[in-house]
Amino acid sequence: MRTVPGQAFDPLADVRHDGDPDLDLFVWGTVFLDIILTGLDRLPDGGQEVWAEGMGSCPGGIANLAVAARRLGLRTSLAAAFGDDAYGDFCWETLADEEHVDLSRSRRFTGWHSPVTVSLAVARDRGMVSHGHPSPLDATELIGEPPSARAVMAELAPDRPLIGTDAPTWVEKARAAGSLVVADVGWDPSGAWPRDVLDQLAVCDAFLPNAVEAMAYTRTSSPADALYALADLVPLAVVTNGEEGALAIDATTGEEATVPALRVEALDPTGAGDVFSAAIVVGTLAGWPLHQRLSFAALCSALAVQHFGGSLAAPGWGDIADWWQHQRVATTDDAYHRSIRRRFGFLDDLVRDVPAGLGRRATATIARHVDVEGFDAG
Repeated sequence: MRTVPGQAFDPLADVRHDGDPDLDLFVWGTVFLDIILTGLDRLPDGGQEVWAEGMGSCPGGIANLAVAARRLGLRTSLAAAFGDDAYGDFCWETLADEEHVDLSRSRRFTGWHSPVTVSLAVARDRGMVSHGHPSPLDATELIGEPPSARAVMAELAPDRPLIGTDAPTWVEKARAAGSLVVADVGWDPSGAWPRDVLDQLAVCDAFLPNAVEAMAYTRTSSPADALYALADLVPLAVVTNGEEGALAIDATTGEEATVPALRVEALDPTGAGDVFSAAIVVGTLAGWPLHQRLSFAALCSALAVQHFGGSLAAPGWGDIADWWQHQRVATTDDAYHRSIRRRFGFLDDLVRDVPAGLGRRATATIARHVDVEGFDAG
């Protein structure tokens, strides 16, 4: 089994065996250079210039998921197109050298402009402006034969079906080779929400939409009804519901669970869904009970939203250990904090093996430092 640089704690250590795939997670998508401006009181009016208190820069888009998974200890590989410009240099070097994401299925393209997103964080919300061009190669051409991996992440989309007509897609090939296929779905700006998009779940093992997406695609009026509709289509159905928490059904284990969100001051939700998904994959591959998987994912996303900026905010095991230690020694003894200590008691066995001083969330940024630091431990 190969050694991954920077991996001081392995959450899958107990389930690894000789002959297992070297990779835990393989993902494909678009990498953006994210530039995050923070501390804005308002967006500028026409012709105005306003100054931001802070700035961070990091790989974004699908890199949010890859970084989140890697920081949680998954051996992660990413297939994406990268430009040969300075933006592409930065994103490639950050992912490969700082975050230790495998890029052997990614490619650099001469003269192709790297996609860029500028995110403006204003009053706990954000606005984004993006620029980019289609990838020179589609997923099938870029990936070829997918690598052996415990799991792959895919997106349901009407224009990029996961089920091939003339030949198997890379997702079908990966599943046939034994990979768990975990899917999410993007926002439909047309408002059509075509129901037949869900037909692609026939080649998926798990589906992780948010409540709005789940209700729209299933034509239901509540997150719970949407969950039950999805549970008829895919073995593991998970619906995230923002400040209301998350709910899930796992037909493979016969479990059903609902967890509340943690009480935190949310500064920037960018990438929180990717962090949640990465945490669900960790717990599923490790074989944790469903309630623990949902609770862990809720915690990881809660830690992420307390910081500004996509992959910059993705927590590592050091952050998780710090949070749990704070909860254990806290003197607050109201019903909420007693519930926290009960629900997350399973972390005792996990963080006990986390080395002291283990790396935490990002230092990789063009500016070298993130200008907004610290988090509310809840």
